[in-house]
Amino acid sequence: MRPLYLFMAIALWAVVGLWIAHMARKKMGKGIPEFYIAGRRVSGFISGMTYAATTYSAFMMIGLVGWVYSEGVAVAGMEMTYLIFTVLFLIIFAPRFWTAGREYGYTTPPDLLSDRYNSEYVGSIASILALVTLVPYAAAQLMGAGALFNVLSGREVPYIVGVLTMAGFSGVTALWAGFRSVSWTDAFQAITMIVTSVILVFYVFYHFFGSPTAFFSTITSHFSDKLELTWGLQEYIGWSLPWAFFALSNPQVSQRMFVSEDITSLKRMIIYFSIFGFAYTIITTLLGLAAVDIVPNATNFDAVMPALLNRVPVVLSLVVFVGIFAAATSTLGSILLTLSSLGTENVVRPLRPSTSETTRVIIGRLIILGLLGVCVFFAVLRPSMIGKLAVYASGGLAVSVPSIFGAFFWGDGTAQGAIWSIVIGGSLTIVLILYGINPLGVWHMVWGLMISTILYFLISSLTESPEGAGEFIENIEREISKSNF
Repeated sequence: MRPLYLFMAIALWAVVGLWIAHMARKKMGKGIPEFYIAGRRVSGFISGMTYAATTYSAFMMIGLVGWVYSEGVAVAGMEMTYLIFTVLFLIIFAPRFWTAGREYGYTTPPDLLSDRYNSEYVGSIASILALVTLVPYAAAQLMGAGALFNVLSGREVPYIVGVLTMAGFSGVTALWAGFRSVSWTDAFQAITMIVTSVILVFYVFYHFFGSPTAFFSTITSHFSDKLELTWGLQEYIGWSLPWAFFALSNPQVSQRMFVSEDITSLKRMIIYFSIFGFAYTIITTLLGLAAVDIVPNATNFDAVMPALLNRVPVVLSLVVFVGIFAAATSTLGSILLTLSSLGTENVVRPLRPSTSETTRVIIGRLIILGLLGVCVFFAVLRPSMIGKLAVYASGGLAVSVPSIFGAFFWGDGTAQGAIWSIVIGGSLTIVLILYGINPLGVWHMVWGLMISTILYFLISSLTESPEGAGEFIENIEREISKSNF
């Protein structure tokens, strides 16, 4: 495909996205809550779409498609496990996060942990963990963009050009009007993602196979091995467990439980996300299976989707290209903004409590620029398999889950238990991942979660619970009962 076509498609999409960001800026107020969570005034549709667009990134249309191509429907099982657990945890925790945010004025998930455990250190350590583990996940979005530009252009557009193009757009939307800009452009990007993927899957069915029935017949008769559960139990648990707790462990999505304007909008957010997630998972799985026949003998699984797009008409390829670019851009922008909020509110503010909100917003914008630079550097290193990179990031963050559960459901949970479970569990997980060690055949991410859970309850049982913990839990439960969630 001619590089000019790629840049024209992105330019047209960017103009629409920047116009939306500009309109969002007009409604932007002042202060930290406005910049990072849009003043808690986001509608049900927008909150649902920003949750979906933030969650479903380049991991799906590039990483998951390539992973299904490689290992079959076991990967789809992992992704469906994620969706089921996410909806379940949203039903349980979304009203609690939302109520706590309204009652106590929290802007970030670590704010909640710091207050509940009566220790700024808890929030700071959780924030540092997120900063360390989410940079590779954010860089994976840039890698997806770089690979798309490079492969679709027939190697004429260098990988780094795609990386820098996405970095520029994500940075502008996050810097310009904060969460209001990110959420509005997320909604636009979510619609782009689902519409373009639906068009592609139907084209693939009818052009390459003749009909959906013929597609299923081809896969079942010629590639039945892709329909078998090739993963063992340990492998399935190892890959699925980090995703199962994604809704709680990843601050860029858990922060979105603060933003809905009312309880009705919060309910709609969960419904819209559930529908989107189910449809998008099915579509990407079908595309991965179709690619087994259309793109045989691929060895670079992250290049499977770009190779598939090179086999469809230019116009359709461009439309889907924009959809994938939109998916990755929305996730990157959301991660940048969330990490910026953690840096200002849970690292800078505890160190310098006198720093004004205006100054913290400026610092937050500088953090976004710094993080972009780090992510670009990481993307240039090009670690393999975008899909697996995303799961590794979630595995590292999963060690904070026991502290989040305890914050709402166990009044005896202590700051010491939360701190050491995150520090030791997180360090252990990162070391095991880096060295590829699975002690006793149990996957590193499972070890991290198990160790952090044991440490949280053991250390909390040996230390004194913070004053007011029981009152916090009772107050949240009382307010939830009033809202009739």
